[in-house]
Amino acid sequence: MVTDGAVRASAAGEPGLARALVRAARPRQWVKNLLVVAAPLAAGEVSDGDVVASTLLALVTFCLAASAVYLVNDVADRDADRLHPTKRLRPIASGALPVPVALGAAGVLVVAAVVVGWLTDPQLAVLVAAYVGLQVVYAVRLKHEPVLDISIVAAGFLMRAVAGGIAADLPLSQWFLLVSGFGSLFIVAGKRYSELHTLGSEAGTRRSLVRYTDTYLRFVWSTAAGATVISYSLWAFEEAPGDGVPWHTISIAPFLMGLLRYAVDVDAGTAAEPEDIVFRDRVLQLIGAAWLVTVCLGVLAA
Repeated sequence: MVTDGAVRASAAGEPGLARALVRAARPRQWVKNLLVVAAPLAAGEVSDGDVVASTLLALVTFCLAASAVYLVNDVADRDADRLHPTKRLRPIASGALPVPVALGAAGVLVVAAVVVGWLTDPQLAVLVAAYVGLQVVYAVRLKHEPVLDISIVAAGFLMRAVAGGIAADLPLSQWFLLVSGFGSLFIVAGKRYSELHTLGSEAGTRRSLVRYTDTYLRFVWSTAAGATVISYSLWAFEEAPGDGVPWHTISIAPFLMGLLRYAVDVDAGTAAEPEDIVFRDRVLQLIGAAWLVTVCLGVLAA
């Protein structure tokens, strides 16, 4: 067993502390925070300068908050991560980043996130503070509780989506919230399904996985996928104009194709890191671009 004292000792002479800190902050995973842009896009307000500025500030706020949560999570999981085939290479688990430095940086990032959120909109500051509090409780305790763990992570995605509406002072439709909520649950359940298949007999490194079965997680992510498609379709039909090209309705096709393409990776057990799929799957990127174009055309035609 590697002790924290030994880890700190090995890290003391390790160069590149700043680089280790950046790696631990996981900027690669900031792609998840693009959900902040979803509300202004759905509302057709992305051409408004003030809305764009507020949305970008909300995006920055969640990037700062998410990085703080990653640092706290990796500190809490450092012992378990050392038993994991790939997570053992994380800066905190490997000893490249000392625990006190990680926690200090997390504190600075939280303060910065709340300040930027408050300057954008006080309600955004409250939301981001609630997000950090919920995710810290998750990292310390609730990640080991089945159902609660996937629900909290999905709630984190939903809070990102809601943040864009709050920052830009836009009303959030019921369909938008349903798509965001069920879509988040689909991604998180797929992530757990992939982790279960990737770890196999080593699933004990995440205690909640021991109490999951692949059939249960398949039920969750398939149910969430169906609810996501139905909710999106109802939104698209509602937004379709009475005359002209129904671009929102047409957007259902690439949306469904993108979800089915992502489901291929989930079913294969390779969706443990959703951001990796987004960066490496060129076909999924093309489908996503086609979906974005149809939605933007629908917004312009409205």
